[in-house]
Amino acid sequence: MSAPPNAVPAARPDGRRLRSERTRVLIMEAYIDLLRELPEIPTAAKIAARAGISTRLVFERFTDLAALSLATVDHAFATAEAQATPRGVDGDRMARIRSHVETRAQVCERWLPLWRVVMINQARLSQLRDRLLAMRQVVLARIRLMYAPELGAMSEAERRDALIILEALIDFESWGRMREHHGLGFEEACAVWVSAIDRLLPVAPAASR
Repeated sequence: MSAPPNAVPAARPDGRRLRSERTRVLIMEAYIDLLRELPEIPTAAKIAARAGISTRLVFERFTDLAALSLATVDHAFATAEAQATPRGVDGDRMARIRSHVETRAQVCERWLPLWRVVMINQARLSQLRDRLLAMRQVVLARIRLMYAPELGAMSEAERRDALIILEALIDFESWGRMREHHGLGFEEACAVWVSAIDRLLPVAPAASR
């Protein structure tokens, strides 16, 4: 069947734009891979070599390494958020704790090297501090969501203290210490967090264990 004479052609993806975006992602993934090997900002030459492209292409997609660092943090944050969808929010107490810990542990396992670089460089790049604040707010929001019954049973002061302790407990560096300095496996480290959170939180009146 032929198209009507006045039909508007369907929009086609801009091939050049799609290739450019794929190259951007390739550069950011190469940056992250290098951070996993050595937690310091890699040179453009190393990033290009890892991505299999020319150094010129790196600077065609990003004005400088600071811009690349910010874009990579944003890319990682969006990816982690997509992967860390809340699960088991309506489950019983232990199901919620285990679900939260497993999800958080996977994020820490993958993104710890990038987190360390962000922490090291936040003093000289104010936009990184903004990203850190946003990430911490997301972590706190997830804690409030997953442990709403237990937090709701606390006084305001108790709830404030519990949130501070829980955020510190499931911090990236807490995960790094367990995995690197204490030599715990993934499941062992998760079990430590589960046990600590279970001891910290009160049993809500209507919550079952």
